[in-house]
Amino acid sequence: MTDQHDKLGGIIHTYQGYNPVKFPDPTAPPPDMVSGAFEHLMMFGGTRQLTEEEIARAVEIDPSQIAGLGPSIDALIAMLEERKRKILATYETNTVRATARDSYISLAGQMQPPARWADRFRREVAAEQLHGLERLWYHAEDEHSLFNRRLLHLIERLGEKYQVDDLASRYEFIGNQSMDVPKALEVKEELETIDRLLEQLREARETAQVGVIDMDTLAEFAEPGDMQQLSALQQQIQDYIREAAERQGIEFTRDGYQLTPKAFRLFQSRLLEEIFSHLEAARRGRHSGPITGEGAVEIPKTKPYEFGDSATHMDIPQSMINAMLRQRYSRLSGDPVRMQPGDIEIHHTRNTPKCATAVVMDMSGSMRHGGQYINVKRMAIALDGLIRSEYPGDYLQFIEMATFAKPRHISEIPGLMPRPVTIYDPVVQLRADLSDPKISEMDIPPHFTNIQHGLQLARQFLAAQDTPNRQIILITDGLPTAHLEDQHLFLLYPPNAHTEECTMREAARCAREQITINVFLLPNWGQTEDDVQFAHRMVERTHGRVFFSGGRDLDRFVIWDYVNNRRSIIS
Repeated sequence: MTDQHDKLGGIIHTYQGYNPVKFPDPTAPPPDMVSGAFEHLMMFGGTRQLTEEEIARAVEIDPSQIAGLGPSIDALIAMLEERKRKILATYETNTVRATARDSYISLAGQMQPPARWADRFRREVAAEQLHGLERLWYHAEDEHSLFNRRLLHLIERLGEKYQVDDLASRYEFIGNQSMDVPKALEVKEELETIDRLLEQLREARETAQVGVIDMDTLAEFAEPGDMQQLSALQQQIQDYIREAAERQGIEFTRDGYQLTPKAFRLFQSRLLEEIFSHLEAARRGRHSGPITGEGAVEIPKTKPYEFGDSATHMDIPQSMINAMLRQRYSRLSGDPVRMQPGDIEIHHTRNTPKCATAVVMDMSGSMRHGGQYINVKRMAIALDGLIRSEYPGDYLQFIEMATFAKPRHISEIPGLMPRPVTIYDPVVQLRADLSDPKISEMDIPPHFTNIQHGLQLARQFLAAQDTPNRQIILITDGLPTAHLEDQHLFLLYPPNAHTEECTMREAARCAREQITINVFLLPNWGQTEDDVQFAHRMVERTHGRVFFSGGRDLDRFVIWDYVNNRRSIIS
């Protein structure tokens, strides 16, 4: 009988770091697609649909959720690394480096530059600077002369020398087979392509974003069977993303992914969860304490009835029990239960007065620095979510502020962007007659900061609200640079004292109407002491406050202040 073990053989592949026994939990929560998509939307401001690649970039997927991801990609990585190893073990670069240098020096020695350029030519050749030789070619009179034509060839030789030197310095060749310059450039391109594919494959293995892989280029190196498996894996991930997106309110259309109101609410809730987790860590609660009084909201605690208490908030079960205990009531006696004033228990209550808030958001050109506009939009979405969930009776109005102020609905907030800077002069003094029908908003530079108009619009919205608790939350990064006077718009930079005076006049009108102004001053690279002093002067007139926020903490600061302000109103 023939020993069958003699016929066995082949290659055994070992995939480290991948456990084929450990399958993903089918009840595991899906990846958070909404947060990444909204962060992408707020950064770029577009309301267009997201493409497959954009949604893949925005979504973080647990690779363990994708069966077969580890072995498939690991095999391709091993194949490319082996191909790279063979190339480095085959060739050496000392010979080709010498060849490239000799070719450059030989051609330079054969050239006869005009007398006026001879010294400069020799200096540039010795320095081996492409920029210097290119400038020499541009300065020469006749571009069709023999010297200029040869100079182009010399620049090409020097470029090849640079690439060969770069190849030798970036990769460690250990072989003994020499190369000519064209072959060295070909090897360099192949090694760079392999490195790029390896980077893409490793990223896909860590993030499950198979869409980042250049499939056409990879097909030049991989076997057809491997490419079919990878393509099937890519389709599996796309189906997984599409299914998860639909469950979270991201609809797939013919043009791409569209964010729906359901996705917006989900993003709001996650934003609030993150904010309040930080507040709780700082030992700040999110609920106001019980305040006794003739309020609208009952709380569990009770007290004995006192003359003047409303029977509306009577604790009927406890009052009946008190009467039964006093009478030592028994069903067998058949006597009716008679309630006396001493038996009655009354629920404590707390007041929940309505608060009206207008949020003025600076979207001038300077808000682009450091991505401050993203922090402002994140704050607005979080504040809207807080009021909808915790204080549904409150009034909230958002106002976008740049050269002009405009009311904005919450659905418009993610798409807001800082106004593009259109004037770069160090001093700007412009006046526009808005009553002139020939002048439209499109003719006026949009990137200035008109705090006066923002406060004016906020005051008009708050004036219509029937509550004494009215406030303006002004979020800006500096001094005003625009203001309105009758039908004229003034754009003044550097900030002008007259603009500040008009802005303070509007703040005083808010104070007369008992509207508080709270200023959240964001950091800016050009911020000075004047910016800080302006904010303090404004809040002094309206008995408000000024906060200095570190940008990304803006949402936490505003939510924290709003909740604390509600506590002070209730108490």
